[in-house]
Amino acid sequence: MSDVASTRIVIVGAGPAGIRAAATLVDAGFHPIVIDEGQRAGGQIYRRPPAGFTRTPQQLYGSEAAKARALHSLFDRLAEERRLTHCAGTSVIAAHEGRLHVLGEGVQVIGYDRLILATGASDRVAPVPGWQNAGVYSLGAAQIALKAQGVALGRRIVLVGSGPLLTLVGAQLVKAGADVVAVLDTSPWRQQMRGFWGLSARPIVALRGLALRTRLGGRYHAGVRLGRIEADGQGATALRWRDAGDRERVTACDMIGMGWHLRAETHLADIAGCAFTYDEQWRQWLPKIDEMGRAGNGVYLAGDGVRLLGADGAEIAGRLAAAACLADLGHPMPSVGADLLKLKRLKRFARGLAIAFPWPEAKARALPDDAIVCRCENVTAGSIRESVEHGGGEANRVKSLSRVGMGRCQGRYCLLAAVEVITARAGCAPKDVGRFRGQAPVRPAPVGAFLQEG
Repeated sequence: MSDVASTRIVIVGAGPAGIRAAATLVDAGFHPIVIDEGQRAGGQIYRRPPAGFTRTPQQLYGSEAAKARALHSLFDRLAEERRLTHCAGTSVIAAHEGRLHVLGEGVQVIGYDRLILATGASDRVAPVPGWQNAGVYSLGAAQIALKAQGVALGRRIVLVGSGPLLTLVGAQLVKAGADVVAVLDTSPWRQQMRGFWGLSARPIVALRGLALRTRLGGRYHAGVRLGRIEADGQGATALRWRDAGDRERVTACDMIGMGWHLRAETHLADIAGCAFTYDEQWRQWLPKIDEMGRAGNGVYLAGDGVRLLGADGAEIAGRLAAAACLADLGHPMPSVGADLLKLKRLKRFARGLAIAFPWPEAKARALPDDAIVCRCENVTAGSIRESVEHGGGEANRVKSLSRVGMGRCQGRYCLLAAVEVITARAGCAPKDVGRFRGQAPVRPAPVGAFLQEG
């Protein structure tokens, strides 16, 4: 059995998964270090605004307000009692041989014996011709602006994509008084009904989603086909699209929010040495773990960074990862039977979501040659196809030839679409294309921060 006082356990991420993992370890007598990019714990789904913000938790989180308050209070209490160390406003930018390089005011190195990654997820976006123009954001960016600062990112807003977040952000903006003129879902009603069996695993959650959709009224359109984003020198001006009846529509706007459910944030897991597998259900590469979250080499994964199961699933996964960590250290672990059972139900619900609101793979594969795929490096679909012709259909070879995925986001927003373009040209399966190799720094870091190291 390891010594509690000398064992250093580091948790990256203070969302639902990270908070529950920390609480489980504290209950067992450990003092974990929690590193998080936010100034206050809560993660994206339960993101907290600055002190003095006037909107209430009920306004910010709706039906999830009680859960948000409970998690916030739990973490704050543990931090105030100094039962954990909270490194707020800091980013882990590298991991190597039991050490994390953490960016705050400078770069410091934090060693660990066990590492729990609860890094969450970001928007999964699909390129639309013209999406590189100003005024085009992800759904998550629109939600962050609303939660953290109480502002809408445009005066006349169109939201596009598919999945629960599309409906949620639309309803939140409407409730806040923003002028949302259209919410365009690329999934037809018929496709959404195919996910019914899985969605029935959580009937109350599914009904809440339908209730949010009713708030959107005539703004909501299912089964649309997106055309092109029009823009002038100031940014987006309109979106061209076709409705379910194949009628062409043009909607004037100055802001477009887009997203097709979520993309697991896996860069840290990659450089920490975790193995990956291609998930056909979500059409993305995800880390390999056992049912408790073990990824090997003293690394554990929890939350949407490995399983796209939402906030409730993240809480469960956080507890399981911490329990696995305790067991591996030779300490008694809490009972996990009930959590494992709940996880099965959440996985069934997630399968329903994946079926009902699919990634638009055909749309990505058929992008015109002049469409921008990588906004960071201004790489077009045509350039990617040309690179396939010269170098073959392997992701990193195409990356080296075209520069797709070499920008600030390191492929977070372009990889999935680029893989579809490569797949179509090379005539192979996405799993055969592979994924961009992760590399440090995981987040952009100023050179001056490294000069201060040591």
